[in-house]
Amino acid sequence: MALVRSDPFRELDRLAQQLWGDGRPRPATLSMPMDAYRKGDVFLVQIDLPGVRGESVELTVEDNVLTVKAERPTPDTSEGVQTLVAERMYGTFSRQMFLGDNLDVDRIEANYEAGVLTLSIPVAAHAKPRRIEVKTPGEREAITV
Repeated sequence: MALVRSDPFRELDRLAQQLWGDGRPRPATLSMPMDAYRKGDVFLVQIDLPGVRGESVELTVEDNVLTVKAERPTPDTSEGVQTLVAERMYGTFSRQMFLGDNLDVDRIEANYEAGVLTLSIPVAAHAKPRRIEVKTPGEREAITV
């Protein structure tokens, strides 16, 4: 069952930007570390979004493509504040996952707690194993296929 197709060039783009850019990741290249699991008839996806407020997380599904967007605001650097080290990424985070036809995109559930977005994506009813009865002439007993 396909849950996610990865983009093999995303990491290459990020590294090239760091090498030939100013060395600081740009909002367009921010990543969202993700783990995916299967538990019975449900796929669980956990995405790290530290420092992101829950109300800034936006989920959309279109043509079996799940898009996750979130924003971590830049800290206030008002007058008198001097930045000494700036390693954390700020801006808009975005990630797309290509969901297989075997998943029920109409029943996706999302929870956000302690900086982790957890998505629960059930397997579609038509993709679940089912018993098919085979009848023979003169017999009423079902045979499992």
